[in-house]
Amino acid sequence: MERKLNAELWDKMHYLFRDFNDRMVHVELQYDFEIDVDALKTVVLCFFEKAPVLHSSFTDNHVHPYWTVMDYDINEVVEVKAVSDEEARLLADEFLTQCIPPENHIQMKLLVLLHGGKTTLCIIENHMCMDGGDLKYFIKALCKNYNDYKENKISPIDLRTGTRAYESVYEDFSKTERKIAENLYKNINSKDEHGFPLTKSEKSDKSFIAKRKLSAELFDKIKAAGKARGATINDMLLTAYFYSLYELAGFGKTESVSISCAIDLRRHIKHSEKQGVTNHTAWMQCRVPERGDDIFETLDYVIRSSNQFKEDPYMGLHGLPLLSLGYKIMPHAVSEEIIKIGYANPLLAMSNIGILEVDKLALSGHEPVDGFMSGAVKYKPYVLLTATSMRKELTLSMCVRGNDEDKKIVEHFFDLIEKNIGLLIENE
Repeated sequence: MERKLNAELWDKMHYLFRDFNDRMVHVELQYDFEIDVDALKTVVLCFFEKAPVLHSSFTDNHVHPYWTVMDYDINEVVEVKAVSDEEARLLADEFLTQCIPPENHIQMKLLVLLHGGKTTLCIIENHMCMDGGDLKYFIKALCKNYNDYKENKISPIDLRTGTRAYESVYEDFSKTERKIAENLYKNINSKDEHGFPLTKSEKSDKSFIAKRKLSAELFDKIKAAGKARGATINDMLLTAYFYSLYELAGFGKTESVSISCAIDLRRHIKHSEKQGVTNHTAWMQCRVPERGDDIFETLDYVIRSSNQFKEDPYMGLHGLPLLSLGYKIMPHAVSEEIIKIGYANPLLAMSNIGILEVDKLALSGHEPVDGFMSGAVKYKPYVLLTATSMRKELTLSMCVRGNDEDKKIVEHFFDLIEKNIGLLIENE
């Protein structure tokens, strides 16, 4: 008898996002030794059995979509290749820009590249299954279980299981707070037509991931300069994003522009150990009324806008009850069309996934020497800037389906980001 799983609210929303992006989340970790492939496969196999959504096929029957748990071969999940250093870079990029269809029987793939005594580990997974926050947890658990299995022969089954439902965000509220949160039907984010100046979409466009690394020394200066002005690192990066965009896109100085920033809704959940791997990410809209006379005025606007959201005890929860109601009272196909009318997918977005903790990503005593995570490949005109850090070294990435001219535009954007970060930290 087939085993079926509920399609949760965020599963459905990320399925709807298929019109805007490829729904993949990307990870790359590089190690200075060759990992034990058999041990890795054992851990991944155990994790797949603990989280069956990862080996399930999504069915959109236009009424009540669902997941069907499927059989799979671990060798389909974990692919291994022995290659040269040059081939490793090409194959990693090729792997990371592929897309797993939701109707596929597995929703996560790993590629292990063994090259010159080193390992490059690449992971892609369907955002419908889990967001960047839980993928970070997943890979840390993967590394911990690998080490426990290798060193102490402990069964690699230490992965959280439990509900994947969005309603978990309400469980730690008081009765009064929950009543308020469950009645926040209004979406407080507004539509903004300002976008990133990419070329027009063409059938020949292909997915690519553009990256720019910022040194650990620069990270410390960003942090210190931000602290002096009451700004977080996120505020500083967002300010450089805004200021660079005004120049790149040629926006008028007095034009108001908005960038949507990812919010981890786990901020409302006290006991995450009860949660299965899932999605708990929403968006807050940071708006500047104008560019400002200089970058520090732009920073003041960003701090003011961000703090306004942070002061809201229900940050990120606005509009969730309306989405839930829409999916519950109407057939799925109708819900999607109605939600598309009312939902404004942001043209400009940023996700700061945060620190990749090398001690928790170590395998057999070897910490990763490099790595990053990135969000989905966006379809023009939508863009997402993702930030991660490892040993204080920042990696900015942007995943785009575009052409060579788009690559040049994104690289120039990164140049502007670096220049404008330089302005923000010039006194450090």
